[in-house]
Order: sequence, then structure tokens, then C-alpha cells
Amino acid sequence: MLQLRISAATVFLSLLASAVANATGYQTSFTLAGTTPNHTKVLILGGGMAGVIAARTLQIQGINDFLIVEANDKFGGRMIGEEFGVNGSKVFVEKGANWIHGTKSNITNRTNPVWELAQKHKLQMNQSHLFENISYFNYNGSANYSATFKKSMTDFDKARDLAEQRRKQNKTDMDLRSLYKTMGIVPKTAEENACEYYQIDYECEFYYAQDPSRTSSLASAWNYNYTFDPKVGYSDEDWLSVDKRGIAYIVQEEARISFDFSKQVLFNQIVTTIQYNDNGVTIQTTGSHHGTTGYTLTADHALVTFSAGVLQGTDVAFEPPLPDWKLEAINSIEMGVYTKIFLQFKEKFWFDTEIGLYADPQRGKYPVWQNLDHKDFFPGSKVIFATVVGDYAKYLEQLHNHTLVQREVMEVLQRMYPNKKLDDPIAIFLPIWGRAPLFRGSYSNWGAPFVPKSSDDLRAPVKGHLWFAGEGTSLYYSGFMHGAYLEGEDAAKKIAACINNSTQCPPPT
Repeated sequence: MLQLRISAATVFLSLLASAVANATGYQTSFTLAGTTPNHTKVLILGGGMAGVIAARTLQIQGINDFLIVEANDKFGGRMIGEEFGVNGSKVFVEKGANWIHGTKSNITNRTNPVWELAQKHKLQMNQSHLFENISYFNYNGSANYSATFKKSMTDFDKARDLAEQRRKQNKTDMDLRSLYKTMGIVPKTAEENACEYYQIDYECEFYYAQDPSRTSSLASAWNYNYTFDPKVGYSDEDWLSVDKRGIAYIVQEEARISFDFSKQVLFNQIVTTIQYNDNGVTIQTTGSHHGTTGYTLTADHALVTFSAGVLQGTDVAFEPPLPDWKLEAINSIEMGVYTKIFLQFKEKFWFDTEIGLYADPQRGKYPVWQNLDHKDFFPGSKVIFATVVGDYAKYLEQLHNHTLVQREVMEVLQRMYPNKKLDDPIAIFLPIWGRAPLFRGSYSNWGAPFVPKSSDDLRAPVKGHLWFAGEGTSLYYSGFMHGAYLEGEDAAKKIAACINNSTQCPPPT
């Protein structure tokens, strides 16, 4: 068996971290797994929503011999936030997820498990009204095209219905752009394009993050219905986290009260290689910080919770290479890029509504603006942020120049307010997702033609020991936090069933 060598300094830091964690009840950047076991029953790779819920589910099933391997120094995955703004006027902003979509259906009595988790840990939230509380602008300033916006909502509802009808008729799935064309809907004006963008590309953080031509009409219909339609999903509600601890707190706190960090958690370790066979799994890690030790870890089973973007890349090597059917599924899904540009000004000069929708001749050029200085969110913060997705978001990441980005967004704001002389912001922040090696995108999106079997293959285990879970593996909830929650829970139940009864194990395919 491999003997793990840990320096005296590392042991000291581990003991120090343990003492601090026990005293405060929170994780620290020094948290390390002191004497990592060489072999465990289950390795959980990734400490986001899927990973944490999978580990907790294993415990509920009576399995405590697991190890969560996380590249960062705290749990959360793509639930990441930080303080933003100048000293004395900082506000906690979310770089990634910041809404909980859907709460509880009074028809089916189904409750969003992430909503329940937020309630359990008393996350501070306020309800958003993303389709009612909107101000409208075009390149000449304030404009009223609310009727166009309402029509775009109706068009999207019709498209969802048509996509479901086509499925029942065994017709091939179409992308949303093509489906719209069959309905005679072709946006021609800047205002029509902005409204369509809001419904599809952006969709109130509903998470397509792609142009309609790259989005499956069937997958998007299921995605929407099973979250927002109370007849089959949860509810048509969106709740914004305004908690200074960040939305990731619900995962971090659930982990704190559930796990023994000294035995069941290994922070600051990046998985580089996953070897698997008919008998189990071996992984190699490297320390994510200078001077941090890497490990060789073995297990009977491993649950991979990496994003589809990471699986599509070369950051993690699989030995042997994953089978063709798994690779086909992985590469059938896309990782959208959803980029927020946060701006703080000396004085608030913008709309009082929650949303500002801007129609530019160039589709996708800073169309969606959100007012964080709203009375229900962070009043007095003087913070607003713009959202871009898809190709424009990738362009900004390649640009990666705050000065040039600031120039572009200020040009748009000046068009929205042509009669005001606008000063430059006092702070600007542009998170990076597409080029981030731990994520390679913001969230998944199915293109057309979408074949449900691809989703099944994406989540299916390999060789009976290598398992997969995350928002991307969810058939009905891809892109959502509750998709990650449910997939992590489901995978853990299946792993536990296999451990407790070999007849419940999947075939070694």
C-alpha cells in the first residue's frame, strides 16, 4: 500500500486548520486532510452541489468510507461569489449561480430540494420579478416595446408546446431557431432580437446561454416545464440570494454539519488522471497551491462530478480512454458561457426596475442589465451588472481587458442615457468561466437534434466502477442547481445499492 508522506509543516498547518475550523465552525484556506487513507470505498471527485449531496446521501445509506476530492479550499463548485466594490461600499456578488428557480408546486406538492436546503440553512433571499419589472431601451435611449416583449413570451410558450407535440409524433428534434421559422417567427428589428435574446439566450438565468440555432427545442421545453410549470415541476418563481455569506453557504454548511473533514475531505487537490478497470479506480492528483502535496488514491468506486466542459477537454486524462459511446455523449452537449460584468459608480443614475433591456443593432451586445441597487436587493450599493452569453461572452474572455470592456459597456450605457454625462465606474469586475480550467464554461446546454439516450449515456457508469453526476447529466434539469442536487443524490443511491448488494451493480460496460 502507498505510504503517504506529510511534512512536519503540513501536519502543523493541518492541525492549525482543524483547530480554527472547530473554533469557528467554518472552513479555512488551511484545511487539509491530515492522514488521507490509501483506499476508500468511494472517491467523490468535485465538491460542488452534486458532490456534497452525493456524499451526504452515502452517509444516509450507511456508507461513511468515502473521500471528497476538491480542487479549491472550500466547497461550492460553480457557486462562487466574492466581495466587490471600493472600500467602504463593498457588496457580495455571485460570479456564478445566484437564483433558486422554482420552489414548491401546490398541484403536485413537489418541492425543489435546493429551495429546501436554502430554507434549512436560512439563506437570505428575495423574490425577483424578471418578466414584469423591466425598463426598455434601444440605441436612441428609453423606448417602450413592452408589447414586443409580451409577444416574445407568447412565442416561446408556443414553441415549447410545439416541441412537445413533435416529440409525441416521433418527429426529429429541431433547434429553436428552425422551430421558430416553421411558426413564421423571424425577428427583424433590434427590439425583436433583444426580446428573443432575453427569452432564449438569457432567459432570466434559466440557463441556455446559447444562440437559438444551438439550442434543442425539445430539451429546452423539458428544461423549462419540469422547473417552472407547477403541473409537472415546481413553480414559476425566481429567488435571488442576497446573503453576504454567498449562495454556496448552503452547500458549505451542509458539508460542515455532515462530514469529518479530517477523514472524508481532501481540499486543494486537482485530479489529473483517472485510471479504471473491472476492479476499481485509481486517481492521481496534484496540489492546487505551490508546495501542496499530490496523492495517488484508490477506491472501489469513483463518482466524477466535473462539468461537461472539463470532460470534453484534456485537463483530466482517463486511462484507458473512455469508450466511444461515452465520448459521443460527452461531446453531444455544449457548455454555455454566461458572463456578468459588474460595475459600481459613485452615484446611481439608472432605472429603478429590476431589469433593463437594451436593443442594439448588434444582437447580443450587452442587452441585459440588472439593478443590484434595487430596494429588494442591495439598496445603496450603486452596483449594476450586464450579462452576455454565448459567442459574445467568449469574445469578452478572449479580450480579457477591463479597460476595453469598460469602454464598450460605457458606450452602451451612454446610448441608453443620451441626455446624461456619465462618469466612469469606480470599480469593474469580469469573472472568467470559459477559460477557467476547473469549469470550462458556466453550465450545459443541449443542441439539436437532442436524443434522450445521449443524456442516459452521459450519466451511465463505465466498467461498473466509474460513475458520473452533475447538472449536465440531468435529463430534465440540466443547467440548474437542483439538477446537480438530484443527480448527485441518485448516483449515490445507486453506488450504495451496488456496495450493499452486488446484484445491484451495473454491468461492466
